[in-house]
Amino acid sequence: MRIFIFLYLLVIPTLLFSQEKTSSKSSLDMNSKYSSITDTVKKKKAKIAKIDQYQIITLEHDTTYVDTSLTIKSAYKQNHLRKDLFGLLEFSNIGQPLNVLQYSLTNFSPYPEIGFSAMHYNYLQPDDIRYYSAATPLTELFFNTTINKGQNVDSFITLNTSKNLNFSIAYRGLRSEGDYINQLVSSGNFRFTTSYATTERRYALNAHFTFQDNSNEENGGITTPEDFESDNPDFKNRQRLQVYLTDAKSFLKGKRLFFDHAFRVNPKNGNNNLYINHQFNFENKFFEYNQPTVLSTVDGQQVQRFGASYTTSGINDQTRFERLYNKVGVAYENSLLGKFNFFVDDYRSNYKYDRILVDKSGGVVPDNLFLQINNFGGQYEYQKNKWNGRFLYTRSITNQSLSDLDAKLRYTLNEKIQFDFKYRNVNKLPNNNYNLYQSSYVEYNWSNNFKNEKINTLGASVHTPWLNAEVQYTVLNDHLYFKDVSSPAQVLAQTQIINPEQYGNAINYLEIKASKEFKFGKFALDNTLLYQKVDQSDLILNVPDFVTRNTFYYSNHFFKKALFAQTGIVFNYFTKFYGNGYNPVVGEFFVQNNKEIGNYPLFDLFIDARIRQTRFYLKAEHINALFSKSDYYSAPNNPYRDFVIRFGLVWNFFQ
Repeated sequence: MRIFIFLYLLVIPTLLFSQEKTSSKSSLDMNSKYSSITDTVKKKKAKIAKIDQYQIITLEHDTTYVDTSLTIKSAYKQNHLRKDLFGLLEFSNIGQPLNVLQYSLTNFSPYPEIGFSAMHYNYLQPDDIRYYSAATPLTELFFNTTINKGQNVDSFITLNTSKNLNFSIAYRGLRSEGDYINQLVSSGNFRFTTSYATTERRYALNAHFTFQDNSNEENGGITTPEDFESDNPDFKNRQRLQVYLTDAKSFLKGKRLFFDHAFRVNPKNGNNNLYINHQFNFENKFFEYNQPTVLSTVDGQQVQRFGASYTTSGINDQTRFERLYNKVGVAYENSLLGKFNFFVDDYRSNYKYDRILVDKSGGVVPDNLFLQINNFGGQYEYQKNKWNGRFLYTRSITNQSLSDLDAKLRYTLNEKIQFDFKYRNVNKLPNNNYNLYQSSYVEYNWSNNFKNEKINTLGASVHTPWLNAEVQYTVLNDHLYFKDVSSPAQVLAQTQIINPEQYGNAINYLEIKASKEFKFGKFALDNTLLYQKVDQSDLILNVPDFVTRNTFYYSNHFFKKALFAQTGIVFNYFTKFYGNGYNPVVGEFFVQNNKEIGNYPLFDLFIDARIRQTRFYLKAEHINALFSKSDYYSAPNNPYRDFVIRFGLVWNFFQ
């Protein structure tokens, strides 16, 4: 199957882009911005599209350009999420949840989400979607091998039907069998985007539709870590290691329709402009935990891994969530003063189950949690000379206490030196699964009324030719988390009970991160070092003190510069800490203080190459697992990935 998909990726684009144009001579407009460089007419040379005509645009209207270069930074992004995973720790199989090493990577929204955050790493949010403007059709094909059977592909095409209208369509698919029992991952992310603007940009629209699903077989971790750590050759075949769950599965899917558009009231763009803008977001999500066999078997003994259950078989916990968001605003833009935007928004969500539970003591767990929140806010944007700033403040005008102050400021000294400053103060409503959850497991049902989380963050960063560095200080109040509340007797019986908790004391978090690449001719050493310090009365926010990644590599051109290649070794390391555990019933990581992970090195060997617009990646991951002790974990009872050789490529087509 993998061979057929690989041939499809290679052959279909070749056929598509090798078609000869049949347009008549009179139909060609060689002065058009969107003429292809392959359009030729005798004695008249076509205009060639420049790279800055292939634009990638974010929701905040920041613009970058298509990049087909091969660098060590692009090699770090050759994974299923297409981003640098420094500060995140993968599980043994691709597409499983990611444990957090760098806490500042946690995203906060003042609005309540569905929850089940461990299942959302492969779920694209609205600000993850990109919009495009392309001089000629642009295609990108991504391929990566996975663990055992499966493949990871991401295909994308965008085109402008005119300079005013762009469409793009993309699909990312992942299927990976994994090394352990009941570990198959299967996911898909479909994206469709469109961008439109009138010629004088009086009206502009960005819109997208997504359909995403993520299915993970859940084995609950290995039951006997001592077998894994024994280095017994019999257990090198990971299928021989016992797991808690042999037929459980978690499933998340969602659909979203989103558009953001603006209309300029004054007909001509001038020094003073008035805009009316509107943002719309409708999304529904569905989460399911399915476990046909309730009792686990450990060394021949039956175990109630998640405690007593209302049913003896066929657990099928389902949670549904719908959200409708509208924001309407008026913006005034002055070429000297900047842009002032005032808005009101309306947020409505319904988080629901299909039943009401009443326990033995008479306590009621309701079937839904409906919220309606209205906010008023303003945003100021300034860009002049070397300064660029964006300041946002929003506050609820309904009964819920919700607010968000977000300030960002950038000073660009020159093309090579840049300073960034940021401050954020968030008064955040709890995610819905903290306040309400229903399950067939008796002790996994709750109805709470937690207080808002308060997060204060102050940060600064500097980018120079000599060093890139950033510092961040965060204060957390009323921090929400999941905790292992199993009694001593339940721990002896290998039963795991997870409940939400709220921490009443403050947590102070400090992060210092620095990166620098040293070059010695054709050799280079790329370094990233992270230091973290947490001040807290109890072990609630647990992260390693040090995280480092060091890459030593060689790069050069070959075959008369037809091929560019780089090869080297990557070293990853983090100090020991009480890494969060993972619980599949609630799809969340939880705080635990029994098992430390870390203090083991990870070495990866790689060879990357580039031929024209195609990049090839060959990587031997965790090569030291071949001769080192098996003491590497991503979370308690969940080992890290063994040695594996993986191949990938990224192929761009544009003219």
